Amino acid sequence: MTREEMAVESFANGYNCAQSVFSSFSEDFGLDMTTALKIANGFGGGVRCGEVCGAVSGAIMAIGLKCGFYVEKDFEQKAYCNSKAFEFVEKFREINGSMLCRDILRIDIRSPDDFLTSEAQKVFTATCPNIISSAVRILESMDFHRSVE
Repeated sequence: MTREEMAVESFANGYNCAQSVFSSFSEDFGLDMTTALKIANGFGGGVRCGEVCGAVSGAIMAIGLKCGFYVEKDFEQKAYCNSKAFEFVEKFREINGSMLCRDILRIDIRSPDDFLTSEAQKVFTATCPNIISSAVRILESMDFHRSVE
């Protein structure tokens, strides 16, 4: 199964968009699936209020696992990882028109009850798998090999 298929299946099985994207990369980058699912739980639905799309949040967390800055004062690594996050966001916006959940879904989901409406459920089913797929494809297309200068 490809990462893209795994992420879409994860979403179909009830995990949110952030969990679906992040967990499809987590084990390759050194984090077990259970921990990845727990970490990403609150980021779905634009942090539960229609802000930054959970697929974007999941991808940015995966980028952090792949190349994140963790050694004190390693500003070169920090800049590199930030540039990769920016690269992802720009590609995501280009493909999906926005990185905001409420803009992508074209519904306002600012309160927890908004997620439960039949309109929201239809939109999630019709739109979110494509958004999740695009996030995974963008990540897979990115080059994480730094050039030595």
